[in-house]
Amino acid sequence: MDYKIYGHEMQFVEIELDPQESVVAEAGAMMYKSAEVKMETVFGDGSTAQQAGIMGLLLGAGKRLLTNESLFITVFTQSAQRKGKVAFAAPFPGTILALNLKDYDRKLICQKDSFLAAAKGVQIGIHFQRRILTGLFGGEGYIMQKLEGDGWVFVHAGGCLQKIELAVGETLHVDTGCLAAMTGSVDFDIQQAGGIKTMLFGGEGLFFAKLTGPGTVWLQSLPFSRLAGRMLSAAPQGGGKHQGEGSILGGLGNLLDGD
Repeated sequence: MDYKIYGHEMQFVEIELDPQESVVAEAGAMMYKSAEVKMETVFGDGSTAQQAGIMGLLLGAGKRLLTNESLFITVFTQSAQRKGKVAFAAPFPGTILALNLKDYDRKLICQKDSFLAAAKGVQIGIHFQRRILTGLFGGEGYIMQKLEGDGWVFVHAGGCLQKIELAVGETLHVDTGCLAAMTGSVDFDIQQAGGIKTMLFGGEGLFFAKLTGPGTVWLQSLPFSRLAGRMLSAAPQGGGKHQGEGSILGGLGNLLDGD
């Protein structure tokens, strides 16, 4: 599969399809496509491994629902006997990560809502956190997204990405919201963030994500929850404008500066 990623802060990926080649994408992610590329909306994840029948379809759709994805997925197929193009855009500022699952033991664990597109046949499932405390305080909840297969996948993360290779037994402490993706061999646990004073007033939360190798992890610099929190605090209902943004003039200051 040939592709090219465009942009910096707001990226999109353009995928080139051979005749009868297909790609699946999250509903609403398409930016543009060639006229010969046909669209079909399917129930579930659209993978060939999905079980036949109503129960199989419900199981595939239920997995996507648990990871906050749509019940449906769109399949794009090049119908003409020449190459076509289809592009998918990121939903918020960040980075699109293109990975071939064959290079990572055919399995990738990533944050919920990160899936953007993939080669048809990739299974989009769920990964449960087996430890209770990790599920409660690990930042990603009990359920993460699991991508399995041997094709290309495109996932989206907030801000810029940092790829880190962990050796056997090597441990990395990460802010719980900054984990974007990891290979299946990485052990994910949590660890208390210092003493009581540090936990309460350090601004880093109560726990760190504790990642232990071997394996590969991808970290995001701007989790969507952090971005949404800053936007909410700056909104009028959050006090951003109505507080005069720190000015002792308050509302009078807003009139003077043109707001």
